Amino acid sequence: MSADNQSVKEALNKKGAYGADLDLDHYEEGSKDSVQIDDLQSSKYKDYMEKVGVVADEMNRSGTLMFIDNGMSHCSSSQQEGLEMMSTQDALRKYDWVKDYMWKAMDPTKDKYTAKSYLEEADGYFIRVKSGYHIKDPVQTCMMINTDKTIQNVHNIVIVEDNASLEMITGCSTSPHANDALHIGVSEIYVGENCDLTFSMIHSWGKQTGVRPRTATVVGKNSNYTNNYVILNPVGSLQSFPSASLAEGATALYNTMCIAHEGSDIDTGGLVYLNGRNSSAQIMSRSISMGGHMCARGRLVGNAPGAKAHLECRSIIMKDGGSTNAVPELEAHVADVEMTHEAAVGKIAQDQIEYLMSRGLTEDEAVSMIVRGFLSGSINGLPPALQQELDVAIEQANLGD
Repeated sequence: MSADNQSVKEALNKKGAYGADLDLDHYEEGSKDSVQIDDLQSSKYKDYMEKVGVVADEMNRSGTLMFIDNGMSHCSSSQQEGLEMMSTQDALRKYDWVKDYMWKAMDPTKDKYTAKSYLEEADGYFIRVKSGYHIKDPVQTCMMINTDKTIQNVHNIVIVEDNASLEMITGCSTSPHANDALHIGVSEIYVGENCDLTFSMIHSWGKQTGVRPRTATVVGKNSNYTNNYVILNPVGSLQSFPSASLAEGATALYNTMCIAHEGSDIDTGGLVYLNGRNSSAQIMSRSISMGGHMCARGRLVGNAPGAKAHLECRSIIMKDGGSTNAVPELEAHVADVEMTHEAAVGKIAQDQIEYLMSRGLTEDEAVSMIVRGFLSGSINGLPPALQQELDVAIEQANLGD
């Protein structure tokens, strides 16, 4: 997607379509000179990594990429044939054709956050699966902010070529001393024909951290794309609305699981363009407001005959002073489509609490059990190992007042 520098510079003043308008001038650009970490297990960041699904011993992983602030600090792989991993800037130097994927799925003038990434020529991770290869174990990436009042500005490229498959786990976190920071993560994902890609993100930020992911995915003919997003701990301001464009026979599944703690402002969702004949999509959201502000958006656009899509948003509000909104949108441009949505906002039923209390639980224990049950199993199709890690994260999450 071509753009001239002047139009991108003008976009630095362009507010995001949703979410709070963050002041970029409040932050300094994060350092690209990151300390190199050879052994993740002995790293001081190990605990932060493992809370977001990044395995420090790298067992049952095909590779690991880690960025601290704006520099790559770790890159290792199991040397599995057909898999390439490196920084985006290294990929641009190695392959001339990589530039054809830069800013093709994402418009750099979308808002101030994409414009910032474009003008700074942000680095990030580059992951490629060559045609015909099926990567056995997940690839994991970790984005860590380690400096207060900085912008972590990354631009990631993922390419899964025809007849290939990949699972990715991306964990993002903030060091306690870097609470007041901003994460901008532009990710462009290209899925070829007859492919499978699962892209799972588990985030744990600081109570003042601003988070602005910008993700766009192009899904080829007869391919399957699953996007999972999980945030269970407090965050300052988070706004994410990833999009996917589907070719003929392609499918997309967006799963979101969020808890909005007091002081948190979360606006998440997903957008799918069903551009190919017989393409299909689902957007599923489970969210809880525990005194924070939660908005779950979903938009499905049917542009081709035979398209089928469903959108479901379910929210629980547990504390006065918080809020939760469900914003489902269906849009069709041809007659032969089938599109549905459900949205529900409510509270925990008192009879459920009373039943559990009659079985010997305290009221707090009963509420906690119901909430965990609401969240557990709400994401379909996760790899068993990731589902186990997610269940542990739910158990460890602060679900009290």
